[in-house]
Amino acid sequence: MGSAVRMRRGVVTGAGSGIGKAVATRMLREGVDVLAVDIDARKLAELAAAGCEIMGVDLADESGRATLAEAAAGADYLVNSHGVILVKSIFDVSIEDWRRIQAVNAESVFFLCQQIGPRMKPGGAIVNLSSSSSKLASTVEVAPYAASKTTILSITRSFAYALASRPVRVNAICPGIVDTPMQDNVLAGVSTLRRTEVAALEEARTRAVPLGRAASADECAGAIWFLLSDEAAYMTGQAVNFTGGMVTW
Repeated sequence: MGSAVRMRRGVVTGAGSGIGKAVATRMLREGVDVLAVDIDARKLAELAAAGCEIMGVDLADESGRATLAEAAAGADYLVNSHGVILVKSIFDVSIEDWRRIQAVNAESVFFLCQQIGPRMKPGGAIVNLSSSSSKLASTVEVAPYAASKTTILSITRSFAYALASRPVRVNAICPGIVDTPMQDNVLAGVSTLRRTEVAALEEARTRAVPLGRAASADECAGAIWFLLSDEAAYMTGQAVNFTGGMVTW
């Protein structure tokens, strides 16, 4: 008899909605044992019903990260897709606003890579969710978010070097316009600040994309799965644009 196939294990943060939920679902389809994580465990009910293990934890908190790191030991895949966004005039951002965004979006990613990466299975892979806003500054109403997503690119490069000998690969993906609840909230907030109709913003947003449309969360999950898979076994330290041609550098 042949040896049994080892079950791969993946951890997905921010799995309660949007890209994170789509990634967890894609992993399930690929036969991966998934730990789905969100600050609000109630958002994970559908994934639990589909077969995911779930965990409700605040990743901006040191004890929350430690709890997840312990549960994630020995994983094959880690996708850091959690994050928060603040839509506010760049001139009205407070130090408290800044620190909250950085704590959730950047600090937590650094320490999850630090605490989980060395305990992952050799040959494993991490994908960190950055954003096209790490390279574009046109939506100044989300400046602290953009700064946090730029920091993620540096975190990704540093851990790609630090974990290469294990080997664990570390890449980032930079989604552009993806149809998610967060994107809807950004449109609504920017519309209010600019005193512009949401429909007009959506039209302008679509015109900025050479492919002429937004992406679905499932499409983005497919690109993330590629970065996790053996098909990308020679890729590490990369920031992959997923923007329909809106960003090409």
